[in-house]
Amino acid sequence: MMGYILLLALIGLCSAQSRLGSYNLDSTATVSGLSSGAYMANQFHVAHSGKVTGAAIFAGGPYYCALGNALTASTTCMKIPSAIGLLAIRTYTQTAANTGFIDPLSNLGRGRVFIFSGTKDSVLIQGVAKKLQEFYTGYISSASIKTVYNVAAEHGMPTDSYGGTCGILNDVYINNCNYNGAYEALNHLYGGLQKPSSSAGQSGQLILFDQSEFFNLAPAITYGMDSAGYIYVPSACASGTRCRLHIAFHGCLQGREKVGDTFARYAGYNQVADLNNFIILYPQARTILTNPNGCWDWWGYTGIAYATNDSFQITGVDRMMRRTQGLY
Repeated sequence: MMGYILLLALIGLCSAQSRLGSYNLDSTATVSGLSSGAYMANQFHVAHSGKVTGAAIFAGGPYYCALGNALTASTTCMKIPSAIGLLAIRTYTQTAANTGFIDPLSNLGRGRVFIFSGTKDSVLIQGVAKKLQEFYTGYISSASIKTVYNVAAEHGMPTDSYGGTCGILNDVYINNCNYNGAYEALNHLYGGLQKPSSSAGQSGQLILFDQSEFFNLAPAITYGMDSAGYIYVPSACASGTRCRLHIAFHGCLQGREKVGDTFARYAGYNQVADLNNFIILYPQARTILTNPNGCWDWWGYTGIAYATNDSFQITGVDRMMRRTQGLY
């Protein structure tokens, strides 16, 4: 059954791409991500904390953990938390803020953060996620940070209705854990949300849109970005109801190029969106020679400014965000 779903998803790669639309949205947004997407969500939050009011991190580590080095990314920032130097990271972060390459760090204090790390995660161990928690506590009160370290989950997005066995790795990195990670994350970031049932369907529209127009200097693929992304629009939001925007970053090997719309359709966000008037933006990274697994850039394969508001990927996604808000 899983293989059949993936086949249908990959066939969807040939679908026509629409122009990304604008909606009646709040002027701020929140972000989340898994694995490399977790690192990107954190980078996007830190770089644009003036307009991003919260982040949910599933299996990710602290900002600028890799220090621009691919080897550090694949070793220290995945499995050796004792070697993560938060002093150096905070020094870089402060310098970037002082020079305008990221928003003022004082903005972070008004936000909320959700951190999830499974007890069986063999790809990014819990100690790395706890370093992320330590990083954030330098800028955000502990009361605004929710951590979940007690679910017996392998590396992947935890859901209550879709995916492989919770404690075993699978090739789409979505785990059926009887735990609705998307809801728990968004409910912490916003509060007071309605929780969908595990059998809830999706009544909105998942739209494939053209990402290429958001990269001005070269084709999107130059920066490890797909030519198309996804956006989920509940019927109420399509009809003009005031809605909120959440940006969800997939992990490595989870982009459209590899699994079609599987992450965008089955990670659990869309059912929450239907009940609570959220639009979910799913930007898509892809493989290039220096990024063979289609990861987001959290170690520098697109250039030294990868973790700042001067980053090609962050700039492109920021333009997508502003388009949905009617600002670009």
